[in-house]
Amino acid sequence: MPGIIHEVLLIALILSSVAVIEEKRLVSAVIKYALMGLIFIVVLLQLRAPDVALSAIVVGAIVIGVFLYTIKEVEK
Repeated sequence: MPGIIHEVLLIALILSSVAVIEEKRLVSAVIKYALMGLIFIVVLLQLRAPDVALSAIVVGAIVIGVFLYTIKEVEK
């Protein structure tokens, strides 16, 4: 059963990455990117790499914050 869940998560990761690329609005793309990061973190936890997952959480939060700040400043 964990193998099936892992495969579904990997397929969801691929589909969400395509959704990020195809998104026209920047804020929606960043939100989809955040969801893609969440799926990636779940995959890392499933692979029993909690230290890497925690690092991905921190880096992802910083990157998403920078993306949103940059979009806000560019749209002014």
